[in-house]
Amino acid sequence: MASIFTAVILWPLLPRFLEIPSPARLREAQAALAEEGRYRREAEEMLRHSQKMEAIGQLTGGVAHDFNNLLTIISGNLEIAGRTLQSWNEGSREKLGRVIASASNGAQRAAILTQRLLAFARRQPLDPKAVNVNKLLGDMSDFFRRTLGENIDLEIVGSAGIWQVDVDSNQMESAILNIVVNAKDAMSDGGKLTIETSNAFIDEAYSSQNANIPVGQYVQIAITDTGPGMPKDVQEKAFDPFFTTKEPGQGTGLGLSQVYGFVRQSGGHVKIYSEIGEGTTIRLYLPRSHGGPVVPEKVEVAITGSRGGETVLIAEDEPGVRSYLAETLRELNYEVLEFPDAAAVLEAFGRGAIKADLLLTDIIMPGMNGRQLADELVARRVPLKVLYMTGYSRNAIVHQGRLDPGVSLLQKPISQSLLALKVRELLDKR
Repeated sequence: MASIFTAVILWPLLPRFLEIPSPARLREAQAALAEEGRYRREAEEMLRHSQKMEAIGQLTGGVAHDFNNLLTIISGNLEIAGRTLQSWNEGSREKLGRVIASASNGAQRAAILTQRLLAFARRQPLDPKAVNVNKLLGDMSDFFRRTLGENIDLEIVGSAGIWQVDVDSNQMESAILNIVVNAKDAMSDGGKLTIETSNAFIDEAYSSQNANIPVGQYVQIAITDTGPGMPKDVQEKAFDPFFTTKEPGQGTGLGLSQVYGFVRQSGGHVKIYSEIGEGTTIRLYLPRSHGGPVVPEKVEVAITGSRGGETVLIAEDEPGVRSYLAETLRELNYEVLEFPDAAAVLEAFGRGAIKADLLLTDIIMPGMNGRQLADELVARRVPLKVLYMTGYSRNAIVHQGRLDPGVSLLQKPISQSLLALKVRELLDKR
């Protein structure tokens, strides 16, 4: 009887639940969505234009400031030279030589400024030839040590079987030296600089997230310092021309912009990884030399996902990276639990609310780091395997004592194929 009564009451309302929008209403909704999309695109375009104008304004102001200083040096010393010639005496020769040298120095600085501007704009003439990166770094090692001074240790780790790259060796030396000098300034109280080379492959996933860099084989140069690190806002502007955190007169702010311009003009990519209090790694990716036009080789890697009912717990403080990892693992049919830091992970385990088979954790996180998190879970007798991630070079991390030899480590950027391989490798290990 109750079910009949319910049906009688609900019957008049049924058409509302089953109401199908008319074609006219559907067209109105589609038009509204299209209009919303247009407004969003216009807003994004205005933001990009605003950012571009800000960069141009900064560039113009910096160029005007620096060139006015250099022109003052050149023209001022030439005026002194002219007056010296008019009132020639015994001391004039020495004075004339001094002011001419000063004017010449100003002209050379102007030429370097122009060259760096051309590098940033990717308009400098390059003379690329096949270069062995390990040999180039080895030849520069003594110069690096003299530049860094006695209170900074230098370690250069050249990977065996490194590929050659087609680059202008002079511009490449200048780019690496710029990074080394920046690292030295960051480590005013001493520290360690690690330069490491390796072969690398950029896949479609990484390419789509990083300005559509061509997929293919690259040589990676990772330069890591143990300085104070860069905050996010500084990282975002680090390659902008004339942007500098140094005191006035201590730097032009063109060093890293020159690096960026050279690498991009050479067909490569440059990336900064940094955390406050943990140092900075700058990675240069330069296309492998194939003795002709670079044709990316397709590397086929068998991707194996979950065997069923396996859960990966992610601890990563960068939301964009955490989202990418979670989505990738879900595509591989893993159950995924996401946490922004170690404290959130430990709180969840403390409530007994979760179980997992593998912990995928960033090494450097605010508060408790990834290694400390793993140690705490072991102390609590939580049975799960651990895979670490880092944006720093493997050698720099190990030599700073943050990881023991033999632990499983993934270096960022992380491709789907490498993530799948490492996770499967650990889960299958008895």
